[in-house]
Amino acid sequence: MFATATAINPESAHTVAVIAFDGISPFHLSVPCMVFSDDLARLGVPRYRLLICGEKTGLIPTMSGFNIDVQHDLSVLAQADTVIVPAWRDPDERPPEALLKALRTAHARGARIVGLCLGAFVLAEAGLLDGRTASTHWVWADDFARKYPRIKLDRKVLYADDGDILTSAGTAAAIDCCLHLLRCDHGAEVANRIARRMVVAPHRHGGQAQYIEQPLPKASGSDQLTVTLDWAIANLEQPLSLDVLADRAAMSRRNFTRRFKMKTGATVSQWLLNHRLAAAQCLLETSDQAIDRIAETVGFGSTVSLRQHFAAAFSVSPAAYRKQFQRS
Repeated sequence: MFATATAINPESAHTVAVIAFDGISPFHLSVPCMVFSDDLARLGVPRYRLLICGEKTGLIPTMSGFNIDVQHDLSVLAQADTVIVPAWRDPDERPPEALLKALRTAHARGARIVGLCLGAFVLAEAGLLDGRTASTHWVWADDFARKYPRIKLDRKVLYADDGDILTSAGTAAAIDCCLHLLRCDHGAEVANRIARRMVVAPHRHGGQAQYIEQPLPKASGSDQLTVTLDWAIANLEQPLSLDVLADRAAMSRRNFTRRFKMKTGATVSQWLLNHRLAAAQCLLETSDQAIDRIAETVGFGSTVSLRQHFAAAFSVSPAAYRKQFQRS
């Protein structure tokens, strides 16, 4: 899912406050710490100011059996530009009122609020998601939908961007969501470089439907579907279609469509569009190619087509995007 790219003001550090609490998952706490780390300074990107805060300061236990030292209380949310709530410890447990009030106050002040995985339950309890689109881990999706009927739950996406409030699906989707925040703030190239350092995909196209428990077909020999998709990504300039890809994978249209959906969680047309848009982003940021040449290189065929799809996805023109994010 794409959103409008809004650059951080280089004159002042963007403060990210991450909420810690008793029984927190160390993995979910570490994800924003890794994405918004000081490594960004090595890329020439203004540093984020990262604050770990909680209802109380001092040592708190994690779900993994060791303690972490929280140095800030919830009062630092008054300084935060982005507030991140990692996966909540128990979706059946109402979060402390002090935390809910602090989140409401931060949102009313204009802070960007993020709920990772079961952190969406905390945002929902705070009333911040009413009437909005949200995501959460598929295992608890039915409970979430039943408990919060006024929220538009999207069960398929890896993360949902509703402007100033974002939520992610389960576990690893927290990485996707945080990289998306970085992409919105500093562009695709910076997000891609951080992703490479973390040895993860810069942008996983497709939803969490592909990870929901279901019987999987037995693998036989080499995975021709993966080979075909890799070929497609390397040949975006060609007039790719369902028939072209199915033929290259030596599959019928029906079998290819079924296996493609199972593997990616997306339609062929949407998957191709996402990869072409991502390729266009990178070329706009890292090359001096004319926009009509970029349109041809990534397979849009015409500048008009690129502009239409790019504006629909990012709410900004290719030219404006280049001006905002191209490296000097």
